[in-house]
Amino acid sequence: MKILVIHNEYGRFSGEEAAVWSICRLLENHGHEVIRFFRSSATIPFMRLGNVRAFLSGIHSFSSARAMLTVLRKYQPDIAHVHNLFPLISPSVISECRRAKVPVVMTVHNYRLLCPNGRHLTKGKVCEACSSCGEFWCILRNCEQNLFKSIGYALRNYVARKKRVFMDNVTVFCTLTEFQRRKLIKGGFPEDRIVVTPNMMEDDFKDEDVKLGAYVGYVGRICPEKGIDTLMSAAITNGDISFKLAGDYSRMPYLLKLDTSNVDFLGHLNKEKCKEFYKAARMIVLCSECFEGFPVVLLEAMLHGKPVICSRIGGLPEIVDDGITGLLFEPGNTADLADKIRYLWKHTELCVKMGLAGRKKAKQEYNESKFYERLMAVHNKALKT
Repeated sequence: MKILVIHNEYGRFSGEEAAVWSICRLLENHGHEVIRFFRSSATIPFMRLGNVRAFLSGIHSFSSARAMLTVLRKYQPDIAHVHNLFPLISPSVISECRRAKVPVVMTVHNYRLLCPNGRHLTKGKVCEACSSCGEFWCILRNCEQNLFKSIGYALRNYVARKKRVFMDNVTVFCTLTEFQRRKLIKGGFPEDRIVVTPNMMEDDFKDEDVKLGAYVGYVGRICPEKGIDTLMSAAITNGDISFKLAGDYSRMPYLLKLDTSNVDFLGHLNKEKCKEFYKAARMIVLCSECFEGFPVVLLEAMLHGKPVICSRIGGLPEIVDDGITGLLFEPGNTADLADKIRYLWKHTELCVKMGLAGRKKAKQEYNESKFYERLMAVHNKALKT
């Protein structure tokens, strides 16, 4: 099968990027021809009037539409699989695919079809105003804390919705969780065209003995919506427990100046160092205060046999089974998080038991073979529609 993969890469490498590249490799390993139609937001600062061009192309990119038409004629793909279109590719390309009678599958990595900024988040609080009352709320609340960006985000969503670009041109939508699926249905998307397809982990992981670990670990972007202030408060409460955070902290540089001798900021870690980080941790914490897609960090922690203490928000409880593979706490509740950390830290046998249960679930539910079966079922559904 010839599969056209369409993706606008972000300015910085992310879990979504890793997922897209893994899917491409998986498809090629199964003998499919993968045609990559990629653009990168990292190029915007080097473009002449880059921000203005990104603003306009997010609404409609004539150059991307022309380039897509050339690709369709040259390769004649059987199916197109979309991951991210903004800001350089734009929804214009999926209209070209449908005109060429190429079915379109779209993986919904975030909430951008309903919310201009893709996170249902404004000023640190969950917000769903745009999905129910219209995109102008993104401008009124200046959700991006940058009026130019907020207008651009709102405008591209408004135009796409009014023109029914996604509704009329995407054959099948893939959500990462049932929570996302319900949100799309509530937002007016047809139930029979939405399929839940969770993320996967590559099958190169080798089982190793689980070590108890000497610290509470966090892996990911260090930014307010990830609940880092809540995590820091919980760390201060548990001053005799070591905490280590791996990730870019440029958005919260003031954290390094806090008087927290039990907290270490390690910055971004490469793949190998990240593996060692997981191995040496006793547990992993994900304390997001916004709706997530399907954080790969959860699967990585589970494969390494580490229990996860996770916010009870969005689709995360579908991944972390409370009391079985980890513990859930109320997002933003410092006392709840601190208590759960203390409890699991003290109960070492339970810590190991939950970690092993998480590994079992990850290997059974999120392996490459199961993901490939799900993906092919979606592609076949699109081809028959």
